[in-house]
Amino acid sequence: MKSIFKIALTSALICLVSFQSNAQSSKYKCMLQMNNYMGEGAYIVVSLINPTGAYEKTLYVMGDDKKWYKSLKEWNKFQTQKTEDISAKTGASVTGGDRSVTTIEIENSKINKGYKLRFESAVEDQKYYVSDLEIPLTTEGLADKTDGKGYIKYVRLNKI
Repeated sequence: MKSIFKIALTSALICLVSFQSNAQSSKYKCMLQMNNYMGEGAYIVVSLINPTGAYEKTLYVMGDDKKWYKSLKEWNKFQTQKTEDISAKTGASVTGGDRSVTTIEIENSKINKGYKLRFESAVEDQKYYVSDLEIPLTTEGLADKTDGKGYIKYVRLNKI
């Protein structure tokens, strides 16, 4: 009888811990619309930027050929120092006029705490935008459509 109670208690604790870890972050559908431009596909990285303006985490990379990561200069400095595994966070680059829909996960504890999402973009033999678009991680910022300054026309996030 005691062993059944221990198993039930252990199972309940495991369920509680897994529920808490899932409740600590939220998934967002990220719809990105590109401006029309001539040239190769843009490499875009979505990063979590802390309140002091420093890179904290890579959320997604659009462009999977590592030899072009150096063109995303500021992010590449962070990435080569931290060397986080981004293999599960990469997808195809995005060309002019195209649209990309991806899913990113954001920790709930970062919202309304001064953090932001930075979309950094680069196209081969063209201009580099360290901050093509930034979205403040606020309740309002996550709900708004945000316009880009370079290759990105706009980004819209929807909680899923």
